[in-house]
Amino acid sequence: MVEKTGGVDFVAGFLVGALVGAAAALLLAPQSGEETRTMIREKGIELGQRADELQVQAKTKAGELQTQAKTRAGELQTKVKQAVEEGKTTATKKKEELLVQAGKVEEAGPEPAEA
Repeated sequence: MVEKTGGVDFVAGFLVGALVGAAAALLLAPQSGEETRTMIREKGIELGQRADELQVQAKTKAGELQTQAKTRAGELQTKVKQAVEEGKTTATKKKEELLVQAGKVEEAGPEPAEA
């Protein structure tokens, strides 16, 4: 199955964009160097925490999706087994019917040959 990673790609792109935007805003802001370094440090810590939160959320979602996939696979496997059993039962009944019909034809004897 093809795994959809659009959400993860979006979050990664968002984080990169946020980092670039924050860095540009801080570097272009009319502040002293010390204030700018302090703000960069704080934003870095903030973004690091946010990244950790997003990673935990992504792992949780991946676990949920894995559980759903296993459940669906088990359900499909059960349905396939049932279908196979029904097919076997039907085939056995049909075979018995054909054998009964073949036995009746043999009991009646061979058909007279046409002259």
